[in-house]
Amino acid sequence: MIADLQCVVLDCPGPSELAGFYQSLLGGVVNQPDRRWSLDEDWATLHTPSGFVLAFQRVADHRPPRWPDPARPQQFHLDFGVADLDRAQEQVLAQGAEVLDAGADGRSWRVYADPAGHPFCLVRH
Repeated sequence: MIADLQCVVLDCPGPSELAGFYQSLLGGVVNQPDRRWSLDEDWATLHTPSGFVLAFQRVADHRPPRWPDPARPQQFHLDFGVADLDRAQEQVLAQGAEVLDAGADGRSWRVYADPAGHPFCLVRH
């Protein structure tokens, strides 16, 4: 095992508004303080009663998906918690991942693509 699933992140035009929508469906706490994420106008979270976390990320000029139109596919990515970013990076690259954003010095997360091109992040616990 390389990582733990931390959350699913949905692209959207309004993170707080979408977090509120999902809170109305699932309950939980919007923007509960959590050392894993910085909360601002471009990022919101929903900690559900089951412990699962949904996150919402502002995307400029967001184009919502149109099911099942492949020209406008579903939009989300996975965040995986790891203790050691460098070690986890070695492991995911060995499994066929590609680095999309190696991150700035000291940043607690990095972005990769799976072998089919879907983005995911490794986030230091």
